[in-house]
Formats: sequence, C-alpha cells, structure tokens
Amino acid sequence: MRSELSDAYTEALRKCYADRVPGGADLVTYWFEKARAQIEAGKCQRAGLVATNSIRQKRNRPVLERILESGQIFNAWSDEEWINEGAAVRVSLVCFGNVGAAPRRDAAGENRAEGGAPTKGATLDGQVVATIHADLTAGEGMNLTQAKPLKENTGWSYFGLCLAGAFKVPSGTAQAWLKLPNPHGKPNSDVLKPIYNGSDITRRWAGDWVIDFALMDEQQAALYEAPFAYVVEHVKPVRANNREASRAEKWWRHGRARPELRGKLAGLQRYIATPETAKHRFFVSFPISVAPEHSLIVIPSGSDALFGVLSSRLHIVWALAKGGRMGMGNDPRYNSTLTFDTFPFPAGLTLSRPDGHPLPQAGEGLGERDAIAAAAQAFNQLRENWLNPPEWADWVRTTEEEKAGYPARPVAKPGHEADLKKRTLTNLYNARPAWLDNAQKTLDAAVAKAYGWNDYTPDMPDEEILRRLLALNLART
Repeated sequence: MRSELSDAYTEALRKCYADRVPGGADLVTYWFEKARAQIEAGKCQRAGLVATNSIRQKRNRPVLERILESGQIFNAWSDEEWINEGAAVRVSLVCFGNVGAAPRRDAAGENRAEGGAPTKGATLDGQVVATIHADLTAGEGMNLTQAKPLKENTGWSYFGLCLAGAFKVPSGTAQAWLKLPNPHGKPNSDVLKPIYNGSDITRRWAGDWVIDFALMDEQQAALYEAPFAYVVEHVKPVRANNREASRAEKWWRHGRARPELRGKLAGLQRYIATPETAKHRFFVSFPISVAPEHSLIVIPSGSDALFGVLSSRLHIVWALAKGGRMGMGNDPRYNSTLTFDTFPFPAGLTLSRPDGHPLPQAGEGLGERDAIAAAAQAFNQLRENWLNPPEWADWVRTTEEEKAGYPARPVAKPGHEADLKKRTLTNLYNARPAWLDNAQKTLDAAVAKAYGWNDYTPDMPDEEILRRLLALNLART
C-alpha cells in the first residue's frame, strides 16, 4: 500500500478505519468493511466482492469475521483461478448481506430475503451448506477460526535466520576459511555454518554456507578476519542506509538476531524444521551445526516422538486446513501461529520441559511415546535411504569439517550425478510409492493411538479428524 498509495495516504486510511480493519491488512479488505458498514446503515442489502484468496487468512480475515457478527456470507467461492490482462492470481469471491429483511418465496418454495439471498443456508463452492465460516469453509463443528493458541505450545516454533544481507558464501569459500587462523586463536567454524532454506529441503542442498556472528559486538566479530572482511565489503555498504536503525547500526549481524530461537537451540543436538511454503507438507530433522534460513519454520527439539506427531496425517490435515495457501502455485503455507500454536498434541506429550523433549504427563506410560518415536525413526530412515542410496552417493567431509562437528554431506558417485539430482522430497511425495504410504500409515496409527482414537483407520475422513482436533483444542482452552 505504501509504495502504491504513499505513506500519507496509507496512514490516513488506517486512521479512518482504526478498530475496524487490522493495520497490516490488504487494501481490498477496506472495501469489504466499507460495504459491510453500508449494509449495517441500511443503505444497501447485499454486496459481492472479489479478493485474493488471502482474504481467508489471519491478517485479513477479521473483516469477514466482522461481517458475520451482523450478517451472513450466503454465497462464496473460496479459491479460484483468476486471469486478468495476463496476470494470474488465486481469488476468493464472497457474497454477503443482511439476512434480516422480509423474506419472500421463490419458485422452489424457499424463503428468500429481498434481493435474492436465502434466509437460511448458504452456497459454498457450488454446494449447499448450513453456514459459511470466516475462513470460507463450512461444516458443523468445523469452524477452525475458533481454535485458540495453546499455552503449552507457545514459544516452540520460530522462523529461521533472517539474514537481510549478503551473508551467504559458496562452499568453496567456506572450506578455505575453515583452514585460516585468527589472532585470538579461535576457528572460523565458530561463525560458519551450512545453511538450508525451503528449496534446499524440497529439492537438494545448493551448497551455501552462512556467516553468522550471532549476538557478537563489532570488536568480537572482527577477530574472525576473513568472514568479517567479507561482510565489511559485501554487507556494510548496503546496510549502512537501511531504514531500520538497528540494522544500520549493527550491520555485521543478521537482520533479525533471533535470541529466543538461539536460546532454545542451545544444548540441543538436533532440531525439527519444515518449509514455510511447499507443495507437500513434510518435516525434517537437522543437526544443530546446520543453520535454518528464514523460509523455514523451526521447532527446537530433537525428539523423535515430536517429529512423529508433526509428520503424522493428523497434524498435516490440521496444518493444511489452518495454514492457508500462497502464490499462483497455490502451495500450502505453514503458519506457525495458526497451525503449530493451536495444534492439540496428544495428552501424553508436553513441550513444557526446558530442552523441548516431550515427556509423559503424570500417570502416563512411555509405551505410546516410544511407539511414535520408533515409527518416526523407521519412516525417516526409509526417506533418507531413498534420497541418498549408498549405490549412488558417498558421504564426505573434510578434516576441518569433522573437527568442527559439521555433518557429512552426500556426494554423487561418478556416473550417478543425474540420478541423485532427481532424488528430492518433492519428487518422492509426488510419486508417493507404496513403501512411503505404508510407513506413513504405521506412523499415523501410532499417533492416533496416543490420542485414544481406537476407531481410527486410514479411511477416516479429514473432516472427522479436524472435528476431533478442534474439540480437543476448545476443551483445553
């Protein structure tokens, strides 16, 4: 808005609609609220508007929630392709209005308010439903907008490192720096890590490393000569004029220091991560010596049981329903606040211990937790074997990498470069071979048992899973 309409216009608009439209909402939401206010004032009865499909997501959805407080969404298409003058986007079409007007009978004998909207029921994506919720879904016991953050989940999911500068270097540069001495006698491995972003997980690692001075002051960072000199040359000139004062003043640090995440990672050996946006929702486990970039959501725990619950169908169904979608590819987005914070984990698991390892609650046994962990380990090992089969890949690391505790990395054996390049998690989940499906079902069954769902089968509808999880969320809050 600011770039298109100017700071002055944006501030004036937000002031005019204060307490009615969230400050960071898209411009289109103001038209929804303007139409709602016209209807409330009796100046019109109905409105129908087109918005990008993000109207259903957290930042914009309050305008639809406000509409439902005084009226009804009687017809909607939640997610449609829209092409206009060559620009292709995903849109939601929303028809809403005052359903309290005097009804009339239509040809089919249905009661309809003046203007044609049904006084009872609605139509969503061409199907008759009882009610349309603010996230443009329907179904009894399925209003997922009611789900609230759970206290025990708060502070256990984070964005990865926000670099805000040219802190990445290629593998060859990092390898050379690992061999160099420093005046204080400490190795450059203190400030160098392999770094993964979403594409590195969904495809294969691009080979980038990151310079990370963490919370060091400038004098401490300067003692790592080669990395610091690189940042002076490539980052400082750009960051010196940054609009954010902290980024300009502390130009040698990443754009977001992430002290909370760093505190949670301290002392762990591994952590769990998932791409914020990806075609398929899956989770991976990384050693602590690997850095996560901003496009990853990080759960600071090395627990196999927690990894198993997150990787289960039960959590993925919740994540797909709660997280929204992004881009023309309409790929699912993992919204940490809406998805992780609201997800009710099995009663026998908790995130309350400082190191983040789930533990049985008082009176609970270890059996269910261990069963999930075992199924998760088997599930993950099969995936890893497929991604890097020993017939095609060797695991290598230099002496300096081994000394610093970096993990070995897979390198294609001669003649298998093209074969290994095709082995990506996206390709695996596109194909979904029988062995993956079987391992997934075994994991799902173990997690369902931890919930006490003795009637669970792979045929249980997603809607039933969502109803049960929402009921559990509401019971806990």
